[in-house]
Amino acid sequence: MSALLWSDVRVKALLTAWLGARGRFLPTLILGLFGGGVAYWAQLPLPWLLGAMITTTAASLAGVPLKSPRTGRKGVLVVIGVMLGSAFTPDMTGEAVLWGTSLAIMLIATAVMMAFSVWFSCRVAGHSWETALYSGVPGGVSTVTVMALSSGADLRIIGITHAVRILVLLIAIPPVVQFIGHIDIGGARPTLSQWLWMPAPADIAWLVLAGLGGLWLGKRLHLPSPLLFGPALASAALHLTGLTHAAVPPLIIALAQVVIGISVGGRFAGTRLAEVGHALLMAIVQALVLLLLAIAAAWVGHLLTGYSAAAALLAYMPGGAPELSLVALSLGIDPAFVTTHHLLRITLLVLLLPLLLRRVVSST
Repeated sequence: MSALLWSDVRVKALLTAWLGARGRFLPTLILGLFGGGVAYWAQLPLPWLLGAMITTTAASLAGVPLKSPRTGRKGVLVVIGVMLGSAFTPDMTGEAVLWGTSLAIMLIATAVMMAFSVWFSCRVAGHSWETALYSGVPGGVSTVTVMALSSGADLRIIGITHAVRILVLLIAIPPVVQFIGHIDIGGARPTLSQWLWMPAPADIAWLVLAGLGGLWLGKRLHLPSPLLFGPALASAALHLTGLTHAAVPPLIIALAQVVIGISVGGRFAGTRLAEVGHALLMAIVQALVLLLLAIAAAWVGHLLTGYSAAAALLAYMPGGAPELSLVALSLGIDPAFVTTHHLLRITLLVLLLPLLLRRVVSST
């Protein structure tokens, strides 16, 4: 009896903790939905992502305590991965050569971006070599932060630099993409029936299988961002083989945008402008230069491969893979192309970063 009583108490305690964590996140979610709703009403591009991101960033910088959607973000990454995999189709096999050329351009651009970032962070911003190296990695903020824990790098500077970079890039995407891509990203608004549309039960089952199987696969293969790229690979295999052709409901894309927007804005929690004004300024300048480098690389990629400059820009941008891949999916700008580039880049960076760190430390 005592064992059953103890088990019952433990279950209640876990349930209370689980509900409490989600209750603390609820005001943040409401704020993000409000910001996304206002942006949608104002007919802004990427309304749910940018609206949620801007409102939560402003609240964080104003000192409002916001709960980060850590568990929610993990679930959303799996969903985004499954959605990204749906962009791979059997008729893409003839594009391997052009993709190879574009991937090579991306790697060259990444090397240039990282070299500038490390130089700027160390020589101009005055940070240590270790801080400069981890801050200069173009993407993979979660992986980079974990790797930096055992070093002497300034984790706060690393977090601010990556958060500001993603913030600047996401805000810049709508006008820049419309300018260099010559496309209208406003798009038609979904009707109520489109908002509520869901795939057939069989397709839902395949997508759930891709999510769960991909999650296991990503961890088994030790992929960078396994919650994102594992399900993406599993879903891509299902779609490339024609087992399913499930599309992505607009409602799920909108909710994913809100959670990702909140996660970006929440990274500024505890950041006070008066205390870290110099770090914020340096991060903004660095992000703007990297944006210019990405635009130049995208234009070169467009001229050499014929791919749209907008797709190349999203593929070459030094931001987070989840954020930029979700933008590509939301705007319908070749998400398979964009996702493949980000997967290759973050994989190589994770493998090479320890070697680069040893080289930098040994030379100082």
